[in-house]
Amino acid sequence: MPIRTNRGRAAVYRRLWGWPLRSPRHFTTTLVLLAVVIIGVGILLPESEPLPEPDPRTTGSGQLTNPGAPTSGTRAFAAPTTSTHAPVTSFPQAAPPPAAPAPEALAIAESWGKAWVDHPDGTTTQQWLDKLKPFTTDEYLGQLASVDPRMVPSSKVTGKPSSISATASSVEVKLPTDKIVLRLTVITTAAGWRVASYTEAD
Repeated sequence: MPIRTNRGRAAVYRRLWGWPLRSPRHFTTTLVLLAVVIIGVGILLPESEPLPEPDPRTTGSGQLTNPGAPTSGTRAFAAPTTSTHAPVTSFPQAAPPPAAPAPEALAIAESWGKAWVDHPDGTTTQQWLDKLKPFTTDEYLGQLASVDPRMVPSSKVTGKPSSISATASSVEVKLPTDKIVLRLTVITTAAGWRVASYTEAD
Protein backbone atom coordinates (compact mmCIF):
# COMPACT_ATOMS: atom_id res chain seq x y z
CA MET A 1 0.00 0.00 0.00
CA PRO A 2 1.52 3.37 -0.97
CA ILE A 3 2.76 5.72 1.72
CA ARG A 4 0.51 8.77 1.86
CA THR A 5 1.59 10.60 5.10
CA ASN A 6 4.72 12.63 5.88
CA ARG A 7 5.32 10.40 8.95
CA GLY A 8 5.44 7.34 6.76
CA ARG A 9 7.93 8.92 4.34
CA ALA A 10 10.18 10.00 7.19
CA ALA A 11 10.30 6.45 8.48
CA VAL A 12 11.34 5.20 5.04
CA TYR A 13 14.10 7.83 4.75
CA ARG A 14 15.42 6.91 8.22
CA ARG A 15 15.66 3.28 7.15
CA LEU A 16 17.57 4.18 4.00
CA TRP A 17 20.07 6.46 5.77
CA GLY A 18 20.46 4.05 8.63
CA TRP A 19 21.15 1.03 6.48
CA PRO A 20 24.89 1.77 5.95
CA LEU A 21 25.38 2.10 9.70
CA ARG A 22 23.86 -1.25 10.65
CA SER A 23 27.13 -3.13 10.05
CA PRO A 24 30.70 -2.63 8.71
CA ARG A 25 29.72 -4.66 5.63
CA HIS A 26 26.83 -2.30 4.84
CA PHE A 27 29.13 0.72 5.31
CA THR A 28 31.82 -0.70 3.01
CA THR A 29 29.26 -1.54 0.33
CA THR A 30 27.85 2.00 0.53
CA LEU A 31 31.29 3.56 0.07
CA VAL A 32 32.06 1.35 -2.96
CA LEU A 33 28.74 2.24 -4.60
CA LEU A 34 29.32 5.96 -3.90
CA ALA A 35 32.83 5.80 -5.46
CA VAL A 36 31.48 4.04 -8.55
CA VAL A 37 28.81 6.73 -8.97
CA ILE A 38 31.35 9.58 -8.61
CA ILE A 39 33.77 7.97 -11.10
CA GLY A 40 30.99 7.34 -13.60
CA VAL A 41 29.80 10.93 -13.39
CA GLY A 42 33.36 12.17 -13.84
CA ILE A 43 33.81 10.04 -16.98
CA LEU A 44 30.45 10.82 -18.57
CA LEU A 45 30.43 14.57 -17.86
CA PRO A 46 33.45 15.60 -20.12
CA GLU A 47 32.08 13.49 -22.99
CA SER A 48 28.63 15.04 -22.81
CA GLU A 49 29.84 18.64 -22.40
CA PRO A 50 33.24 19.17 -24.18
CA LEU A 51 35.07 22.24 -23.09
CA PRO A 52 35.77 24.89 -25.82
CA GLU A 53 39.32 24.81 -27.17
CA PRO A 54 41.38 27.91 -26.35
CA ASP A 55 42.07 30.27 -29.25
CA PRO A 56 45.84 30.17 -29.96
CA ARG A 57 45.67 33.81 -31.03
CA THR A 58 44.67 34.92 -27.54
CA THR A 59 46.84 35.27 -24.47
CA GLY A 60 45.92 34.34 -20.95
CA SER A 61 44.18 37.73 -20.53
CA GLY A 62 41.92 37.14 -23.55
CA GLN A 63 43.60 39.75 -25.74
CA LEU A 64 44.45 38.96 -29.36
CA THR A 65 48.14 38.53 -30.02
CA ASN A 66 50.03 39.63 -33.09
CA PRO A 67 51.01 36.53 -35.12
CA GLY A 68 54.10 38.29 -36.45
CA ALA A 69 55.26 39.52 -33.04
CA PRO A 70 57.85 37.53 -31.09
CA THR A 71 56.50 35.22 -28.37
CA SER A 72 56.84 36.10 -24.73
CA GLY A 73 60.14 35.24 -23.19
CA THR A 74 62.06 35.87 -26.44
CA ARG A 75 63.76 39.01 -27.56
CA ALA A 76 63.93 40.06 -31.22
CA PHE A 77 67.09 41.61 -32.57
CA ALA A 78 67.18 43.75 -35.72
CA ALA A 79 69.91 43.01 -38.26
CA PRO A 80 72.60 45.71 -38.37
CA THR A 81 72.22 48.08 -41.30
CA THR A 82 75.65 49.63 -41.20
CA SER A 83 78.51 48.02 -43.05
CA THR A 84 81.42 46.74 -41.01
CA HIS A 85 83.83 47.02 -43.93
CA ALA A 86 86.34 49.79 -43.91
CA PRO A 87 85.80 52.48 -46.57
CA VAL A 88 87.70 51.87 -49.75
CA THR A 89 89.99 54.71 -50.68
CA SER A 90 90.80 55.04 -54.35
CA PHE A 91 94.18 56.31 -55.37
CA PRO A 92 94.99 57.74 -58.77
CA GLN A 93 96.88 55.29 -60.87
CA ALA A 94 100.23 56.32 -62.16
CA ALA A 95 100.54 56.77 -65.90
CA PRO A 96 102.26 53.85 -67.58
CA PRO A 97 105.90 54.50 -68.44
CA PRO A 98 106.55 55.39 -72.07
CA ALA A 99 107.32 52.42 -74.28
CA ALA A 100 110.60 52.12 -76.07
CA PRO A 101 110.20 52.89 -79.77
CA ALA A 102 110.15 49.85 -82.01
CA PRO A 103 113.27 49.73 -84.22
CA GLU A 104 111.03 48.82 -87.16
CA ALA A 105 109.06 52.05 -86.72
CA LEU A 106 112.24 54.15 -86.81
CA ALA A 107 113.49 52.28 -89.89
CA ILE A 108 110.18 52.88 -91.73
CA ALA A 109 110.32 56.58 -90.81
CA GLU A 110 113.84 56.89 -92.24
CA SER A 111 112.92 55.03 -95.46
CA TRP A 112 109.80 57.18 -95.89
CA GLY A 113 111.88 60.37 -95.45
CA LYS A 114 114.39 59.29 -98.09
CA ALA A 115 111.56 58.58 -100.56
CA TRP A 116 109.89 61.90 -99.72
CA VAL A 117 113.00 63.98 -100.57
CA ASP A 118 113.73 61.95 -103.76
CA HIS A 119 112.07 64.06 -106.49
CA PRO A 120 114.54 65.01 -109.23
CA ASP A 121 113.35 67.32 -111.99
CA GLY A 122 110.76 65.71 -114.20
CA THR A 123 109.47 63.34 -111.50
CA THR A 124 105.71 62.89 -111.79
CA THR A 125 103.34 62.67 -108.85
CA GLN A 126 102.64 59.01 -109.55
CA GLN A 127 106.38 58.19 -109.67
CA TRP A 128 106.84 59.97 -106.35
CA LEU A 129 103.86 58.12 -104.80
CA ASP A 130 105.19 54.78 -105.99
CA LYS A 131 108.38 55.41 -103.98
CA LEU A 132 106.32 56.34 -100.85
CA LYS A 133 103.77 53.53 -101.12
CA PRO A 134 105.76 50.73 -99.34
CA PHE A 135 106.11 52.95 -96.24
CA THR A 136 102.74 54.81 -96.16
CA THR A 137 99.22 53.84 -95.07
CA ASP A 138 96.67 53.57 -97.88
CA GLU A 139 94.59 56.40 -96.40
CA TYR A 140 97.48 58.83 -96.21
CA LEU A 141 98.78 57.85 -99.64
CA GLY A 142 95.45 59.02 -101.08
CA GLN A 143 95.95 62.43 -99.45
CA LEU A 144 99.50 62.76 -100.84
CA ALA A 145 98.12 62.26 -104.37
CA SER A 146 97.26 65.97 -104.42
CA VAL A 147 100.84 67.08 -103.62
CA ASP A 148 103.14 68.27 -106.41
CA PRO A 149 106.66 66.82 -105.78
CA ARG A 150 108.18 70.10 -106.97
CA MET A 151 106.70 71.76 -103.85
CA VAL A 152 108.72 69.52 -101.52
CA PRO A 153 111.51 71.80 -100.17
CA SER A 154 114.02 69.15 -99.02
CA SER A 155 116.32 67.13 -101.24
CA LYS A 156 118.11 64.85 -98.76
CA VAL A 157 117.90 63.41 -95.23
CA THR A 158 120.67 64.77 -93.01
CA GLY A 159 120.35 62.69 -89.83
CA LYS A 160 118.98 59.63 -88.11
CA PRO A 161 115.38 59.40 -86.89
CA SER A 162 114.69 59.88 -83.17
CA SER A 163 111.63 59.08 -81.09
CA ILE A 164 109.58 61.90 -79.55
CA SER A 165 107.02 59.59 -77.91
CA ALA A 166 106.03 55.99 -78.30
CA THR A 167 103.33 53.49 -77.39
CA ALA A 168 102.84 49.87 -78.37
CA SER A 169 100.99 50.90 -81.55
CA SER A 170 102.23 54.41 -82.40
CA VAL A 171 105.51 56.30 -82.51
CA GLU A 172 106.18 60.01 -83.06
CA VAL A 173 109.48 60.41 -84.91
CA LYS A 174 111.69 63.41 -85.72
CA LEU A 175 113.72 63.22 -88.95
CA PRO A 176 116.06 66.03 -90.01
CA THR A 177 116.47 67.05 -93.67
CA ASP A 178 118.53 69.73 -95.37
CA LYS A 179 115.61 72.24 -95.21
CA ILE A 180 113.22 71.28 -92.44
CA VAL A 181 112.81 68.73 -89.63
CA LEU A 182 109.96 66.32 -90.28
CA ARG A 183 107.66 65.05 -87.55
CA LEU A 184 106.27 61.69 -88.65
CA THR A 185 103.50 59.60 -87.06
CA VAL A 186 104.21 55.91 -87.56
CA ILE A 187 101.50 53.39 -86.63
CA THR A 188 101.03 49.63 -86.74
CA THR A 189 98.82 48.17 -89.47
CA ALA A 190 98.04 44.71 -90.80
CA ALA A 191 100.99 45.15 -93.18
CA GLY A 192 103.35 46.36 -90.40
CA TRP A 193 104.55 49.83 -89.38
CA ARG A 194 103.51 52.60 -91.75
CA VAL A 195 103.67 56.44 -91.85
CA ALA A 196 100.17 57.87 -91.23
CA SER A 197 101.01 61.61 -91.40
CA TYR A 198 103.77 64.19 -91.32
CA THR A 199 104.19 67.83 -90.34
CA GLU A 200 107.07 70.22 -89.91
CA ALA A 201 108.54 69.89 -86.43
CA ASP A 202 108.78 72.94 -84.20
